[in-house]
Amino acid sequence: MTVQMTEARFEELVSEALDLIPAELARAIDNVVVLVEDRDPEEPGLLGLYHGIALTERDSHYGGSLPDTITIYREALLDICDSEEQVIEEVAITVIHEVAHYFGIEEERLHQLGWG
Repeated sequence: MTVQMTEARFEELVSEALDLIPAELARAIDNVVVLVEDRDPEEPGLLGLYHGIALTERDSHYGGSLPDTITIYREALLDICDSEEQVIEEVAITVIHEVAHYFGIEEERLHQLGWG
């Protein structure tokens, strides 16, 4: 059964998940926007998506680029959860997972680390 949650509460959970990032890493995040949308139109079950150029891939041509985006998909996350506590956990995992992509950590490594 899908958990019911207001958009405002969900956005609050995303903000709280971002606060879990250690300060030294958070200071290294630059030119990134975090968005909340209902669903990815092409992949409705997708929980989150990082779109941009990972920090490890940036070079001198990166300057002046539009911000990278991290999108967290509210309805997809709510669909897989049975309680608000589970939503809190899944939002944190998804946010950390997508931020890790910004730092150049690939999917396979994230799964090895338990953030898959």
